[in-house]
Amino acid sequence: MSTDTAGSTDTPDVETLRTRVAELEETVAALETDPDGPKRMTIVATKGSLDMAYPPLILASTAAAFDWDVVVFHTFWGLDILHEEKSKELKLSAVGNPSMSVPNAVAALPGMDAMATRMMRKKIDENGTATVEELIELSLDQGVELQACQMTIELMEYDEEDFYDGVTTGVGAATALNHMADADVQLLV
Repeated sequence: MSTDTAGSTDTPDVETLRTRVAELEETVAALETDPDGPKRMTIVATKGSLDMAYPPLILASTAAAFDWDVVVFHTFWGLDILHEEKSKELKLSAVGNPSMSVPNAVAALPGMDAMATRMMRKKIDENGTATVEELIELSLDQGVELQACQMTIELMEYDEEDFYDGVTTGVGAATALNHMADADVQLLV
């Protein structure tokens, strides 16, 4: 049995309902927003070979596409990935590479690294895979901070002008550690 009677004043009017819907939408939006802000990822890139240039750049650009705050700290040979000239000449080593079906004694022969590099570059081109340079540009465009280790710049006697536009130079290990300490994900590549 209903207790409602004709002409009851307990029924909310349209304006009250609109106000309540707006309040609920704000509440839902606040719940959907991560209170800690975007996820953070720090990658340390230490290797400067062709095959090791891809993982940090692919992971960084992908995370940035998900609105993560991403820093890639390049140190030692990993710095060559950000060096405008050297990045175009990264090589693939056939020696000690378990994915290469070539015995180390054969892989160590002169010219094998050059052949492996040519084969990999051809495969990258035929597959339509982005080049290292394209991944650097994509990462920078998406807001990834690509950092060049200052100590390594000095050690390798590079100039800050040697790096792609947009690369953050002059970064020390302490700065990288500060980002790592607050990062949700830390990777060493």
